[in-house]
Parts: sequence; structure tokens; C-alpha cells
Amino acid sequence: MIAVGIAGAQSHPLEEVIDAARTGSPRLKELLASGLPGLKGRDGAAVWGQEFLFAVESETAAMVSVDKQPAVAMTPVAGTRYWVRLMTLRLGTTHTYTYLSNGKTVGTYDVAGYNPDAYPKAGVAPGKLSAMKTLTSKIYPGMTANYWVYVNAGADLTRGAPLMVWQDGETIVGNADLLRLRMQIVSDNLVHKKLIPPMVHVLIAPGAQTRSVQYDTVSDRYGKYLMEEVLPEVEKTYKVRQDGYSRAVAGASSGAICAMNVAWYFPGQFSRVLSHIGSYTGIQWRPEQGQDGGYIVSHRVRREARKNLRVWLSDGADDIENQTGSWPLNNIQLANALKMKGYDFHFRFGEGSHAIAQGALDLPESLAWLWRGWEASKTAETYEMEEAERGKPLYRVKIGNRDAW
Repeated sequence: MIAVGIAGAQSHPLEEVIDAARTGSPRLKELLASGLPGLKGRDGAAVWGQEFLFAVESETAAMVSVDKQPAVAMTPVAGTRYWVRLMTLRLGTTHTYTYLSNGKTVGTYDVAGYNPDAYPKAGVAPGKLSAMKTLTSKIYPGMTANYWVYVNAGADLTRGAPLMVWQDGETIVGNADLLRLRMQIVSDNLVHKKLIPPMVHVLIAPGAQTRSVQYDTVSDRYGKYLMEEVLPEVEKTYKVRQDGYSRAVAGASSGAICAMNVAWYFPGQFSRVLSHIGSYTGIQWRPEQGQDGGYIVSHRVRREARKNLRVWLSDGADDIENQTGSWPLNNIQLANALKMKGYDFHFRFGEGSHAIAQGALDLPESLAWLWRGWEASKTAETYEMEEAERGKPLYRVKIGNRDAW
């Protein structure tokens, strides 16, 4: 693994690998082989400024299509199975890419043209990432799960720091985070700018083979797992705030519906929700067991009393459509439900697919929005819909790829 080493480093690992690709340096082989996890499958894209390095492992010549344009040839990296292509692309948006080998698709994904706060900045004190820890659950009998803790510089661990819990935490640990959310860099920059409070971030991985059961099941079980098993372990080392006003929960895909469920069942413990490409579908629909699927979340928001939650919700038009449901339509359903009930919410609906790219692009904005107005002296706030949102209409769906008649 390449050390992330932001403070005092001469260059960043992403900058190094892209510079090596640009100059044809022999170091590219070493950097690709030893440093950046994910540069071999669908996540194989590294970004530094406007330079996008696409990299994929293939036994035969590979090509890449970016933003649905004709595929172009990639260059082999001598002594490896890697093929690379360096391109200059627009920032402030997401880009979709598809790798091809022997005329067949190897993988399709999206990548963010990251915003400035997703890059390390001079003078910003970096947070500290703990070693991996493992716990054994009783609520999910026999399950073990890994977790890490990232603490922003300046977090008040004497009186108690604000808390944010991230599902699929293994994807935002160390260098893995560089190709995805860049949560550690973004949160440090926002803390430095005083846009969010310095906090304790718990990065919790799902148990082996139990991710969907944990995340997609609509019940209070996972929330109990967090509060009765995970956080007590964390609190042996880190003092965190106990008020829901100072606690947020986040996730992507199944991790997003999981985050929403935690806050829905325990709004007094978690009042802020960050949901990217949420799986509000029927993945864990079990009618024979009387278990509803994730599609029920929007209906419950519509029908039940409004809870004191602040929710940032995002998805894209090219998200998944399969036998368990429609990701785009169910996210729109949830956005409209939040709108109808007067929630303090923000919905970002782009063009992206089932990828973290839009969430990564938005992260500086979404975190600042989610934590806006937080004050250390307060333990509660009644969230109200923003005035700018009140005058806006419900979301309406239009079909853009079929004729009406």
C-alpha cells in the first residue's frame, strides 16, 4: 500500500501514479502493482485534477469508452497485465466508462470529476485513522465485523465529539477511499473551513455473507446492533456525543437504506442521514415471513407522523432496474414522500449509474448541508424544510427514451 501521507508529503499517491502514466515512467508498473486498490476492476479510474487515469487488468488488448463515446485503445504497461489510458476530462460532473476486451465488456462504472475540497490542502491538519478492530455480534449470532475509527483533528474527546457512522466502512479506509468518496480528505477540509464540526467517524464493514440481511432488512435490528454492540466498543476509546442532534448515519446502495432505517427507528439517536444510490427496493422482501421490502420506506414516510430528521438523498437516472425493483423510481418516491411531509431534505438526481461517483462529487456540499448550523452548545433542533425548497413542486417523471405514441 502506498502511504497516504498528506501532511508534509512532496506528492500525493494519486498524483504520483498519474504523473508516471503521463511520462511513461518505469515506476508505473511498481505503483500499479503495489499501491492503489481497485485499479483492476470496474473501479479502475484514478483522478487528479483534470487528469483521469483509466486502468484495467486484461490478458488481451483492452479499450475504454468514456461518456458513451466510441471506445479507444489502451496502452499496455510492460511487465504487467495492466492496460491504461490517460485522458483530460471536465470537472464538476460524473463520467461513465466501460472497459472492453476482445469486444466484450469487462466492466462499467462512473467516476467523479472531484470538487476542490476533495484534494488535500496546505495547512489542513489531517485526522487520524485507527487500526482495524473486529467485534463479534450477539444480535447477529456468530457474525464478526471489522471497523475503523477516523477522528478529525480538533475533535473534542473530553466532553464528547459529534459522531458519524458510515456503512461499508472498508471502502473508505486508507487508500481505498482515494478512488471513491475521499471522505477523510473532504471532512478534514470542511473542518478546517468550519463548515462541519470535527467529529468521530465510525467506518463499519458488514459481516461476511450477511450484508444484505443487515442492510436491506426493514427493521430496527441493525440500529440496535449499532447502539448496543458497535458504539459501546467505540466508546471504550473515544468519547462521543449522545444526543441525536450531534449524530449522523451514512451509506450507499444497501448501506443507504440501512442508514435511513437506523434514523427512522431511532431518530432520538441519529437525526442526520446521508443516502447515496439507496436500495429502496424489494431485495429483502420476504412475504412468507411478513417482511416488507425497502420500497415500503417511502410509503411509511408518507403515512406516518413526521420524524425530526434531516436527509440528503441522491441517485441517478441510470441506476439499477432489475427483478427486485427500480432504484431511480424508488428514490424519487422517497424524495416526494419527504417533500409531502415537510421534511428538511435535499434530493440530488443526476444521470449516474449505480456508482458512488455522484456521492463523491457532492460530498463537500452534502456534508456541509447536513451539518449546517450545528452548535456545540445545543443538544436539539427542530428541523424545518428550507424556504428555497418550500416553493418547489413535487418531482415528476418524464420518459426520455420512448415516444408517447
